[in-house]
Amino acid sequence: MIVGVGTDLVDVARFGASLRRTPGLADRLFSPAERTTSAGTPRAARSLAARFAAKEAAAKALGAPAGYRLTDCEVLSAADGRPDLRVTGRLAEAAVALEVTTWHVSLSHDGGTACAFVVAEHR
Repeated sequence: MIVGVGTDLVDVARFGASLRRTPGLADRLFSPAERTTSAGTPRAARSLAARFAAKEAAAKALGAPAGYRLTDCEVLSAADGRPDLRVTGRLAEAAVALEVTTWHVSLSHDGGTACAFVVAEHR
């Protein structure tokens, strides 16, 4: 049963400019695993923008619970390359309360925009 759905769009150029303008912003928004690829190289701004959109979309799927932080959601890559979510903190509390057992995540970037679609499911 679908518990919640969230989506978000991010302007890649604007997001990239924010990362360049604000030293340490990427460190405050993303874990080390989110900031680097499986090969250990830094992720491009478009990829980070899509991950930022997924964090927002995950919060929306849970009703944007009061007190959540963007760092309560980590967007990782599964062994097969698909994006996967790990929630902690306030988002994890909300997910437990809503009995979320499975997350479905889709990330995309094209034409200067990054987007994410998140489905929270109870099986």
